Amino acid sequence: MMNVASFVCNVLKENTYIVYDETQECVIIDAGCVSNEEKREIQDFISGKGLKIKYLLNTHLHLDHCVGANFITQTYGVKLRVNQQDYSMIDKMKHLLDWFGIKEEDFSVELGESIQENESISFGNSTLIALSVPGHSPGSMVFYEKKEGILFSGDVLFRGSIGRSDLFGGNQRDLLNGIKNKISTLPENTIVYPGHGESTTIKEEKTHNPFIQA
Repeated sequence: MMNVASFVCNVLKENTYIVYDETQECVIIDAGCVSNEEKREIQDFISGKGLKIKYLLNTHLHLDHCVGANFITQTYGVKLRVNQQDYSMIDKMKHLLDWFGIKEEDFSVELGESIQENESISFGNSTLIALSVPGHSPGSMVFYEKKEGILFSGDVLFRGSIGRSDLFGGNQRDLLNGIKNKISTLPENTIVYPGHGESTTIKEEKTHNPFIQA
């Protein structure tokens, strides 16, 4: 059985997820931890559960979702995996590091293998399917676990809203098309864990989200 632990991190209240099952293997999705308290909370959870990190994944490379990546890499020896279409985001958004109280010279991201469209990412007895949904960023992806009916939507889909498309590399048409063709078609009982805010379901968003109804 898949378990999902969420940690609200940094000034933008980003959701960092640790996803694990009965084998104690896990993945971390969107490491946004900045403060020592945030980092310690994540470390304590991992050690307390006896988890082994297999992958560090990102839905996209906006800073609020990856400012903690280097900490995870240095602490646990796993490199960041993300769609290569977002690689350029790292340099283009460094000027925003002041928001997070980080000096540019103290920020780095060690990239591993790029995540591909429809790639199966397996850990323990669980498998996430990576689906490309650009529009919030050029390489935005969501991760879907079919067996458990769980979707990690990053900043593509929120409870009652969708992600911004007015940032670098954003495109509203692509975003809406991706949501319509790849997310709205999932089973309605699918639980959605977004990059910010509370979890929801596909049914809830198809019923009440004005961007999906449109």
